[in-house]
Amino acid sequence: MKFAALLVAFATPATAQDFALRDSDTVPTSAALSDMILDRDVEYFDGGVSRYATDGSYAWTYAAENGGGVWEGTHEFAENATLCVVFVTGIERCDMFVTSGDRLVMLTSDGMRFPVREIR
Repeated sequence: MKFAALLVAFATPATAQDFALRDSDTVPTSAALSDMILDRDVEYFDGGVSRYATDGSYAWTYAAENGGGVWEGTHEFAENATLCVVFVTGIERCDMFVTSGDRLVMLTSDGMRFPVREIR
């Protein structure tokens, strides 16, 4: 029976423990995160901008140096400040947001960290 429970644990989708949190990271509530980013431009240091709209739409705008195109989809808040996006291509991803010091940082499930440059 314990073996079956272990298999189920490994078969479940990404959750907070799957993200590479640091001791200095603080996980905001989903409500606090939505207050921070909904209907605002979230700009990263590569010049790309995410836009999470209250109607559930999502857009990623590449920096001009990276072609400047827009990749659209829909988003949904999950638990633990995790946002899941389904792009129009059918590709899905979930990222977690944390605060580290005074900066908002997006964590990917594969261990990457993308600090936010500015929210406007």
